[in-house]
Amino acid sequence: MKLSDIRIYPVKSVTGIRLDHAKVLPWGLEGDRRWAVVDDKGDGYWSGENPEYLSVRAVNTPEGGLVLNAPGLEELTVPPADGPLVPVYFHGLDEAMLAHDDAHEWFTRLLGKPARLVYLDDPNRRHIVDYHGGLPGEVVSFAWDAPLLLVTRDSLARLDDWIAEGAVERQEATPRPLDVARFRPSVVVEGFAPFEEDTWTSVRIGEVDFRVSELCDRCFVTLWDPQTRERGKEPLRTLAKHRRWDGKTWFGIRLVPKNLGELRVGDPVVPVVRT
Repeated sequence: MKLSDIRIYPVKSVTGIRLDHAKVLPWGLEGDRRWAVVDDKGDGYWSGENPEYLSVRAVNTPEGGLVLNAPGLEELTVPPADGPLVPVYFHGLDEAMLAHDDAHEWFTRLLGKPARLVYLDDPNRRHIVDYHGGLPGEVVSFAWDAPLLLVTRDSLARLDDWIAEGAVERQEATPRPLDVARFRPSVVVEGFAPFEEDTWTSVRIGEVDFRVSELCDRCFVTLWDPQTRERGKEPLRTLAKHRRWDGKTWFGIRLVPKNLGELRVGDPVVPVVRT
């Protein structure tokens, strides 16, 4: 029962970066989703409708800026944000800081439509909403609904088996196993019974304790292959057969840190199970 993978997404919706270790802050992993791309009205763009995001590699710089890379675009170094606060529309947040103009032009070229890069200058300003399991004082970055998302390799293996069984029933070729990157996890753990995480109320990873705020409902972002950027029917088709209730499909759990510390790949994982 161990932590096998840590990932951050410096800009919301871009491809993830794997780390050997990461600091846990109140709003999530250090360097995770402090930046986001919005339209000219302040609404966020997301990878479900813009798979071009999946080609972007964003790396945090020691100074607090970014280095951006994507096929067909020149590498861009973005300085630390120091622009004005502008209106944005995210759950629990109404304004964020504009980045340098060069970043707006870069993402506009990537997406083929007007785009602006913004920075969450103070994550303490964005609270987790109560209908996603937030408690008073809990905060989050530009991540969707909780500071961290956990998935297990054991549940993914069971999902792959279900997908393969469905392919046999439909007399289709057996697809290759799904890349865990489809589910955009913060942490990946292994050594558990499939979907055991559904029953957890809290979990300790290394030196950090987390509260499970809710199960994670899955959207059609998962339909995009993160490597080819092609869209298919899985995993939602199979999740709808085996993991559908309350009108949604479910995979993974959302976590809120109860204390701060550092996570390292290989850390032991000890859950508390609902009785």
